[in-house]
Amino acid sequence: MTSMTIQVRALSRAFVADGRATPALLDIDLDVAEREFVCILGPSGCGKSTLLNLVAGFLRPSAGEILVNGRAVTGPGADRGVVFQEYVLFPWLTVAGNVAFGLRLSGVPADARRRTVARYLDLVGLTAHAAKYPVQLSGGMKQRVAIARALANNPAIILMDEPFGALDAQTREVLQDELGRIQRVEHKTVLFVTHSIREAVYLADRVVVMTSAPGRIKQIVTIKLPDVRDRFAAEFTHYESELTRLVKEEVAKVHE
Repeated sequence: MTSMTIQVRALSRAFVADGRATPALLDIDLDVAEREFVCILGPSGCGKSTLLNLVAGFLRPSAGEILVNGRAVTGPGADRGVVFQEYVLFPWLTVAGNVAFGLRLSGVPADARRRTVARYLDLVGLTAHAAKYPVQLSGGMKQRVAIARALANNPAIILMDEPFGALDAQTREVLQDELGRIQRVEHKTVLFVTHSIREAVYLADRVVVMTSAPGRIKQIVTIKLPDVRDRFAAEFTHYESELTRLVKEEVAKVHE
């Protein structure tokens, strides 16, 4: 992994309210390589989602820059697919219609749309539910639709903002397994925000630990585990303990 897909340089972001600027992120430098899975971890309010929204192009930096494949990010783009914690599905469209939405906007011919939708519904295990509407789906199934929709547009980068945060523990682990399997097939560059240390160890090639607000990078931990991971292995527990220590140091600062 030598090709840098995402480059964040001296990035800062402040929010202004009542004429007063409150810094959310300060001096962030980060490289994410092609096909790398990077998790962003840290205490609440440390700017994790802000960083993701800046990479997505939904926000503009107060200082610094973000490059994607060597080009400055100035707004949202088709090269970056986003999966939110809220499923953001269109209730009037079927599962297949939701997955096809971006393809339709891009003018992809109907036959090609059907083939692409069929492929990604099969990938996330929803072929049998293609004609259902979101109201008929469980939370886990809705998130599978959101992931399939992001993948169907074939972005180089997938940005995921706590996509499993609203799910129960069992469903969350099932979707973590599925996301790992999908990544081994699709080989996307993934930037993934989470509050869950165990989730970060299970999914990531590297974990970026943020400081308490304003968010800076405290430490980057490389996870040297097999692609298919055992949550109960000693090596897994070692990384979990190390990341817990780092995050607790920052949480303690919030309460000082």
